[in-house]
Amino acid sequence: MIDRIALFLAIVGGLNWGLVGIFGFDLVAFLFGGSGSIISRIIYTVIALSAVWCVSLFFKSNKLVES
Repeated sequence: MIDRIALFLAIVGGLNWGLVGIFGFDLVAFLFGGSGSIISRIIYTVIALSAVWCVSLFFKSNKLVES
């Protein structure tokens, strides 16, 4: 479950960076009071930590679990 949450957060972060790159619009900063606000910084940190967690997915087994 933590892998899926981390992957979701990393995707959200990637989409936010896509918005910044294409349109110059930072959605997290817009929603939470600017890029320097404490809430925005916490969100950026959580997303960065989830991206680091997703590196571990490269080293996990790809076996499917059948129920």
